[in-house]
Amino acid sequence: MRKVLVLNGPNLDKLGTREPDVYGSLTLTDIQAKCTEFGEANGLDVDFRQSNDEAVIIGWLHEAAETATPIVFNPAAFTHYSVAIRDAAAMCSAPIIEVHLSNPIKREEFRHTSLISGLAYGTISGFGANSYLLALRAMLEL
Repeated sequence: MRKVLVLNGPNLDKLGTREPDVYGSLTLTDIQAKCTEFGEANGLDVDFRQSNDEAVIIGWLHEAAETATPIVFNPAAFTHYSVAIRDAAAMCSAPIIEVHLSNPIKREEFRHTSLISGLAYGTISGFGANSYLLALRAMLEL
């Protein structure tokens, strides 16, 4: 099985209760179950992680860089301002697909800029939990 890291940034552990009109009613555990099920059905070993800590995410990106592991990455709020996460992601040689539950371009102006998009193979946003599944499907083709 091909390993894929699914990394999630801050506040995504509060899905299901946090702004359900924006992010939907599924919890991150629900999304993890969908990703794991998709992976098992398609020969992907999905390693699903979440942290509110920038340093932890940087460590995971370093790990992915060292092992050339592909990443489905929802950096959440770190998308817009974390140069440190962007620099760690730049070290990765395997594909990164950026995902977002909502469409950042339809939201506040400060969310329109992503420091990750320029490094990503592609970005999938606005499809709720399906953004993750679309990214995993795309990863199968890379």
